[in-house]
Amino acid sequence: MAANGASCEQPQKRAGPKDKQNGNTADLSVRERRQRDKEERLSLLLWRRPVTTLHYFLLETLFKLKELTSKLWQQRGTVFLFLVLCSLFSIAYSTEGAHQQYVQYLEKKFLWCAYWVGLGILSSVGLGTGLHTFLLYLGPHIASVTLAAYECGSTDFPEPPYPDQIVCPQLGGEEGSISLLSIMSKVRLEACMWGAGTAIGELPPYFMARAARQSGADPDDEDYEEFEEMLEQAEGAQDFVTRAKLGVQHMVQKVGFFGILACASIPNPLFDLAGITCGHFLVPFWTFFGATLIGKAIIKMHIQKLFVIITFSKHIVEQMVSLLGSVPKLGPSLRKPFSQYLEAQRNKLHHAGGSAPADENWLSWVFEKVVLVMVCYFVISIINSMAQSYAKRLQQLRHSEEKTK
Repeated sequence: MAANGASCEQPQKRAGPKDKQNGNTADLSVRERRQRDKEERLSLLLWRRPVTTLHYFLLETLFKLKELTSKLWQQRGTVFLFLVLCSLFSIAYSTEGAHQQYVQYLEKKFLWCAYWVGLGILSSVGLGTGLHTFLLYLGPHIASVTLAAYECGSTDFPEPPYPDQIVCPQLGGEEGSISLLSIMSKVRLEACMWGAGTAIGELPPYFMARAARQSGADPDDEDYEEFEEMLEQAEGAQDFVTRAKLGVQHMVQKVGFFGILACASIPNPLFDLAGITCGHFLVPFWTFFGATLIGKAIIKMHIQKLFVIITFSKHIVEQMVSLLGSVPKLGPSLRKPFSQYLEAQRNKLHHAGGSAPADENWLSWVFEKVVLVMVCYFVISIINSMAQSYAKRLQQLRHSEEKTK
């Protein structure tokens, strides 16, 4: 019996290294295949393969629309209730009566809040790259309100035309009566709505990672693959970026609500993986979203808002213009257009209007072109990302067909 037992154990011991070698070979082939597939997908760029990229983008768009239609049909009760509410609001909107002033007020506030929430979502949603809507929209809005408040001596701008256009009230306040708190209160709604939008933009990675962890499926997302590779290589990580990402991941995983709150409350470029981390480790939804909402819409937003207001305060702007004038050789040529631009803005605030000076036009021209370039890059990144997503879908379908053969 002992001999038979020994003879039975020996083949198992000898087979161990062979099985391990076969397993390593299989893992190596899978990794090579994934690497080839990834390189093939990354080659789908609008400036490299425009026809194929646009073709895959259109097919992915149709697939997403079909998927969305299927999900809406599954939730047809909720959709029907939403349509009924929209119909009731439409009837109230079109019917004459004393309620019209309240309806118009609600419509104006809803559209204004939805505008800033949408910009916040665009800033953080994972569509290849985020559109920097704080630099393009919210930051300039806060800066214009700050400059107008110091110039007018008041924040009681007449509505309309505010917020589409800022003009000084007829009864302006005394100079020096403007405080940081009054300006912060004036732009609090826009800033908080934008911050709430950035928190909503972090939800898709959370739901994707959570569903993948619960079902054991391989999600169609490059960031999730990067996250899993980072976890596999956690012990041997040497570079600063990987160690910083791991630090954020450990804080979110171990500290929980307050760890997420701390990471969301500061300008943190590594927070992109927080949604994937919380979804992967099955952090409760309200723990993740509640901490993210408080951190981004309240704490972080007040920090950014305070920074912009202080930067564009009247005395600091005048000091910056003076510093531009002190630059050797280029100083006068730089100071002149900025001074004329500020003077033109003051004239507009006081209805002194007229056309802007010719030397000031190049500033607005440069800003318009920068905005146009950033928006175009954002759109192109969406096209590339969706085309690569469809290519990955085709690769997964091809590999599944090869396995069944």
